[in-house]
Amino acid sequence: MAVYTEVSDDDLAQFLERYDIGDLLSFKGIAEGVENTNYILHTTNGAFILTLYEKRVATADLPFFLGLMEHLAKHDVSCPLPVRDREGNNLNSLCGRTAALITFLEGFCIRRPKPPHCTEVGRNLARLHLAGDGFAMRRENALGPQGWRPLFEHFADEADVIAGGLQCEISDELDWLERHWPAELPKGIIHADLFPDNVFFIGGNLSGVIDFYFACNDFLSYDLAVCLNAWCFEEDFSFNVTKGRALLKAYEEVRPLQAEEREAMSTLARGAALRFLLTRCYDWLNTPPGAIVKPHDPKAYLRRLRFHQRAATIADYGC
Repeated sequence: MAVYTEVSDDDLAQFLERYDIGDLLSFKGIAEGVENTNYILHTTNGAFILTLYEKRVATADLPFFLGLMEHLAKHDVSCPLPVRDREGNNLNSLCGRTAALITFLEGFCIRRPKPPHCTEVGRNLARLHLAGDGFAMRRENALGPQGWRPLFEHFADEADVIAGGLQCEISDELDWLERHWPAELPKGIIHADLFPDNVFFIGGNLSGVIDFYFACNDFLSYDLAVCLNAWCFEEDFSFNVTKGRALLKAYEEVRPLQAEEREAMSTLARGAALRFLLTRCYDWLNTPPGAIVKPHDPKAYLRRLRFHQRAATIADYGC
């Protein structure tokens, strides 16, 4: 989450006239993440998140994202719900941006996950995958393998500004992944961005999942590989096998992996690391100077990628 677009008091008041959410008490920007502009609103009826969709989210995809949240909530996945206005719309316009109100989810993010948190994430990711099975809408993964090279081409000439030799290193990895990416694995709805700042806890229990704006149809085990990258590395970039084991074991207690998914895990983890390396490089080089947001350091995912390049089997992740 972040703030790219400033919303005036008058613009907000006019926008909220469409909704039955009580009287506005306060609102402020949320300066985390890199994708959309987000504000937290407090009204006499409770708390809400106001999202203005920015550059990377296509307006045509929004019915998928909001519809998916409604579908998952109906199937006992704890996630925010889009708020519909008096005419039944869950999308409107604000400050020249498409905007939506969603319910506020109670809980807090874990900055330094421990194995029990990884257990909760693995179990709930598998539940999300099973719940998504009946969702009728489809969306291809725009940041899947077919999108990696075009994204790289946007900043390839500047890559070595981030780290010496990075342009060549990414190019070689793209070549390898294009040769070795699995052709067929079980597919379904994936979150595709289940980082610690998108998961809330109350006590030791997972209270909900937010930010579905990368959700799509793709390999289910790729979603698990994203989580291995996001949850199981330490601050010194070493992989914590205990966390990896907790994540994978809990996932398989709900949805056992097929043999081909297990065999592909190190390749999927390499792809997931490259995907976030690419987007972080792009954001590092292109974040607007006035944005109230600090882009993530791309080198953290370069270090992860190098670990996955040395991993031989799923056993290297603790399973």
